[in-house]
Amino acid sequence: MKKYIMALLAIAIATVLNAQETQTQNPWSSNRPDGHAPISVMGDHTHKKSEFMVSYRYMNMQMNDLKRGSDDVSFESVLLPNGGEYMVTPTDMPMDMHMLGAMYALSDKVTLAAMLGSTSMDMQHLTAMGGNFETSSSGITDLKISGLVTLFNKNRQQLHAKVGVSLPTGSIDEIDVTPASMGNEVILPYPMQLGSGTLDALLGATYIWQSDSFSGGNQLDAVVRTGTNDRDYRLGNSYALNNWVAYKATDWISFSARVKGTVVSEIDGANPDLNSLMVITADTRNSGGTYIDGGLGFNLYANKGTLKNVRFGFEFATPLLQDVNGVQLKRKETITAGLQYAF
Repeated sequence: MKKYIMALLAIAIATVLNAQETQTQNPWSSNRPDGHAPISVMGDHTHKKSEFMVSYRYMNMQMNDLKRGSDDVSFESVLLPNGGEYMVTPTDMPMDMHMLGAMYALSDKVTLAAMLGSTSMDMQHLTAMGGNFETSSSGITDLKISGLVTLFNKNRQQLHAKVGVSLPTGSIDEIDVTPASMGNEVILPYPMQLGSGTLDALLGATYIWQSDSFSGGNQLDAVVRTGTNDRDYRLGNSYALNNWVAYKATDWISFSARVKGTVVSEIDGANPDLNSLMVITADTRNSGGTYIDGGLGFNLYANKGTLKNVRFGFEFATPLLQDVNGVQLKRKETITAGLQYAF
């Protein structure tokens, strides 16, 4: 794990050092393909007074196989009567997400941002008796509203802070039929729910820099859960450090590399309608962990013509390290694509 932490620190240091090259007194600019971060990064930039931006992102994430801590384990090893303690284990879960975003600059120093998404998930399961079944959920997720406050913007560098809130618009009451439910719909485990059910604080800070051909940034991000939801639990807090560098190949295309480290704490409390010994996803001990992901992507930017100020981004990301609490599905690749239009 140390080598991955060192990689994160190396990228962070490199961005600061590179930011000192070919600097002028000009402010940081978004009018270039790498003027925005890789498409998977949220809240990376601000706008000039009265400027709007609308965006759409599509994200697909794959999860399959199991991890216990940082080790791969078999499905059979977690099931009764093979030395495991559960009747059911998930085996696979693809997730599709669609996200709509909007930004508006009240001034050159304050930009408002909002994002609302929809998610669909299908989870495949294996029972201790060798049977298979699937559960599904879909719908809107929690609404996120935040303010980005520019602390400085000069010498082609910018630092801004984020303060926001996540509103519990996503359902925590998703239900489906399982083999043990006798044909009745029952509450689904925590990963299959669409929202947190709580009012959550969104806090962060982002530093971005540019030189003539390169750019990059470092972003600290935190999601702090408050209270307990109507199902008697609270999702774990999340803390992330995101680092990226980009190369402006031409005036219309840039290429990027990104490394992100995330720490998520365990779920606090428990839904009384879930049996923690039935399936691993119903046991709150199997939640949270430490993750490091790496991504490669590109941005396309139209600086003139009919599509002026339209930006398309694409990124492929894959896990570099996973150290989960308990036993959980293993995260696999994530694909993110999106369009952004500023006016």
